[in-house]
Amino acid sequence: MDTSSGAATAGGSGRPDGVPHRDGGAGPQRGTRLTGVDAARGLALTGMMAVHILPARDPVSYDPSLAWTLFSGRSAALFALLAGVGLAFSTGGRRRHRGRTTTADGVGLVVRAALIAVLGLLLNTLLPDEAPAYNILVYYGMFFLLALPFLHLPAAALGLLAAAAAVAGPVLVQLLRDDLPEPVSANPDLADVLAEPGAVLAQLLLTGAYPALPYLAYLLAGLAIGRLDLSSRRVQGRLIGAGLAVTLSAWLTYRLLLVEGGGYARLLEATPWMSEEQLDAVVLWGPNPDLPTTSWWWLLVPGPHSNTPVSVLEDLGTGMVALGVLLLVTRRAGAWLLPLVAMGSMTLTLYSAHLAGLSAMVHGSAPVLWFLVHLELAALVAVLWRRSLGQGPLERVVGGAVRAARRAVLPEK
Repeated sequence: MDTSSGAATAGGSGRPDGVPHRDGGAGPQRGTRLTGVDAARGLALTGMMAVHILPARDPVSYDPSLAWTLFSGRSAALFALLAGVGLAFSTGGRRRHRGRTTTADGVGLVVRAALIAVLGLLLNTLLPDEAPAYNILVYYGMFFLLALPFLHLPAAALGLLAAAAAVAGPVLVQLLRDDLPEPVSANPDLADVLAEPGAVLAQLLLTGAYPALPYLAYLLAGLAIGRLDLSSRRVQGRLIGAGLAVTLSAWLTYRLLLVEGGGYARLLEATPWMSEEQLDAVVLWGPNPDLPTTSWWWLLVPGPHSNTPVSVLEDLGTGMVALGVLLLVTRRAGAWLLPLVAMGSMTLTLYSAHLAGLSAMVHGSAPVLWFLVHLELAALVAVLWRRSLGQGPLERVVGGAVRAARRAVLPEK
């Protein structure tokens, strides 16, 4: 989510406050706001709203609905991927920060993580026990803290670490889940943190809806992507190609090993209480609530929010494709995507407002209507706010606190 003034600028400025400057030597858009990144954030926000409000099943066929098929799991992954891109931009972009500036980057990121996590905890107090949505903001704070050691690595190293995290994170979840406490609630709040800090920490890292260790793959991949010249058509095209390759490779792995290679039979043998229909449901709908730990073959299941290497890589690949396509499209048709771009420039504010709206629990009676209400209000507010006031209100607060923290470490000259 875009929480700082420099979070969606191309190339990076090297300035401690993240404000971009013009530099024509690195591409036609260097130092300017990349609207394709904002459009991708807007798409992720739209997808989250759709999954939270629209029915998961088609009312006629009872198959997964179009909204579920397109967005479940993928929207959250795209948000995390773009968080990494934003972190790369705010830490120098292609010109990675050096020296004391790296310390200022780390301090600023800790402040950002704390503020977003606290905001998430406060919002969770509004949500009922039968939560209409899983709030990602508290997890976001953990994502940012885990990113600290990797902030200033080069793109190649970040890409390799992202691939490693896509495997190691799910393996750790599978290995440790049975020995960890159960999640304290669907959406932990401040009271949960004070009462059961260990359980909340385990939830944020491994057992929750958006476990930070598997999601580190998205964040590191985003950091790597943000180190590239995203204003370049060649880079944009390669991003699409690489995303397609990652998605196809993950799908083929699932198909060849689980479907054609006997993995289904092994899963049914290791999990005798589960029928073939129930296993198919996990592939379509994801775990409910968690994958069994009876066999390592479960790590090949591709269902939404399964957080297996296959599902992580599939969602990472589709996120890369979405970002690459929107970067290309907004070069020529950015004006047509203004509502999406405006929403993407203030996702922290709009996502928080969306959760507050869901807490009223009035959307169940007419989900399509309420989805359109949430989406159209978000687009209208975003366009008007962007044109009249610029940065979103919560983005302004968080960005101001981050800049103040950075100035305490690295005073402006």
